Amino acid sequence: MKVIIDKKIEINGVNLHIIPSKKYKTISIVAKFKAPLNRQTITKRVLLPHILRQGTKNYPTRADLQHKLDDLYGASLSLDSSKIGDYHVMSVRMEIANQKYIQDESSIIENAITLLNEVVFNPNTKDHAFSAPVVDREKKVLQQQIRSIIDDKDSFAQMRLVDEMCAGEPYQIHEQGYEEDLADITPESLYDYHQSLIQDDEMDLYILGDFDEQRLTRIVEQILVRKQPEIQSSATSETSEKQGELKEIIEVQDLQQSKLHVGYRTGVTYKDRHFASLLIFDSLFGGYPGSKLFINVREKHSLAYYVGSGFDTYTGLLFVTSGIAAKDYKKTRSIIDDQLKAMQDGDFTDLEVEEIKNLTSSQFLEAMDFAQGLIELLYQNQVGGRTIGLEKLLEEIQQVTKEDVVEMANKVVADTVYFLTSKEKSE
Repeated sequence: MKVIIDKKIEINGVNLHIIPSKKYKTISIVAKFKAPLNRQTITKRVLLPHILRQGTKNYPTRADLQHKLDDLYGASLSLDSSKIGDYHVMSVRMEIANQKYIQDESSIIENAITLLNEVVFNPNTKDHAFSAPVVDREKKVLQQQIRSIIDDKDSFAQMRLVDEMCAGEPYQIHEQGYEEDLADITPESLYDYHQSLIQDDEMDLYILGDFDEQRLTRIVEQILVRKQPEIQSSATSETSEKQGELKEIIEVQDLQQSKLHVGYRTGVTYKDRHFASLLIFDSLFGGYPGSKLFINVREKHSLAYYVGSGFDTYTGLLFVTSGIAAKDYKKTRSIIDDQLKAMQDGDFTDLEVEEIKNLTSSQFLEAMDFAQGLIELLYQNQVGGRTIGLEKLLEEIQQVTKEDVVEMANKVVADTVYFLTSKEKSE
């Protein structure tokens, strides 16, 4: 595969990543703002992207902002936020047409970066406050989103598992924020938090496409003027070791399908040499339709409506999720335990390992075929603290052996079992 070039330059307090490529007809621009998870500020961070999308100094309404995007040959703009390991990241994404394909147009990149700068650094505020009607409206929208998690029992069970498993750890903090915080958020307090975010967050700007690199660098240097952040967050999240006995949490709600979620600690994160082995282990254990969990829990014993596993890249926490009948709780738990033991004992074939290695590599390559997917993988490298390129990770995946997977499996330790059911007791 062609080597992906990610040229990182520090300009005006911004980590500028230039990724030249002639593969795409558009140019993708993504700004990332990263800070450690903080319970006191998380709800403001989640709310802020909703507010910034509503207007800027020069384009004070959402309609005005959309008209400007339309003038930029139908450019797209989106803002969101997410929890990445022990960090929270606000993302601002733009996609614009390549000016090389537009006759008599030479300033679209400059105009797009100017607009991105305005959306982030010059929102529609007055007297050190955001618009009160806008803040009130978006608070209600966020409140509805937070409440909707209670109705989504899969998401609710996973949230409660993490609550119990990671009590006292940053990862416990809810990425969607907390309803009880909303009443205390004012237009003034949100403005103050915005000022601290744009000053203190670690900012990475990714620009991917076909362009003149030197001209692009000059444009960014002229438009994005930001002081060096006063607080630099560390480069990686760290996984903590399991403490004490296996925890079992059973909670009761009025629901038809019970949810059994199990949390494990692996001690392996994205930066570690065992990461490629963790990728293969997870797929064989429960990450694809031919996995141990799928075949034995769902197909062979018909105990689960669904079952699977997945892990957090930055903390090494691994989760098994399933939907089962309340009466099958103990039997399902036992079979899940048996599948981990089978992986630890090497009860799988070299051929299965080779198939999963090829499947995993194909998934990475597929993600890299899309501009936004490639940027997310490059940012994963940045946050994960890896100094090697994506090409090296693909090489490491192909080098994984059955013995490596067995070694990885024996690092996996069950920490917490969470069961959400409609019955006080299950068989």
